Amino acid sequence: MAVVNAGVVVLDCAEPEKLAEFYKGLLDAEETEVSANRVEISGPGGFRMAFRRDVNATPPSWPRPENSLQAHLDFVVDDLDEAERKVVGLGGRPVEAKDALGPHEERGYSDPAGHSFTLRVNAPTGPKQG
Repeated sequence: MAVVNAGVVVLDCAEPEKLAEFYKGLLDAEETEVSANRVEISGPGGFRMAFRRDVNATPPSWPRPENSLQAHLDFVVDDLDEAERKVVGLGGRPVEAKDALGPHEERGYSDPAGHSFTLRVNAPTGPKQG
């Protein structure tokens, strides 16, 4: 029997209500729990996130080395351009990173509170045809 039944990604921020709105829009999620200092959302496939109030939260500075990456989220999308328009429309910002793209096409962003995340398209799993 598993000791842990579920996991939730929790981001500290000064304004959890506002950050929850950003991720609700990005993930097509719904609020599942709200208290004075925490908002939790649930998205498709059971993905859960929470946003905890910390008035002293300092956003990471990634890709700059000072106060570097504290946590990083990856979201898989079908269309990077469409996903980028949604991110920017919700208040996210593109982040210029110098990392090699590797086998996946990806783009870095910062949410309205400064947390880093990446949108990426999975590489095809089958052999190249033709």
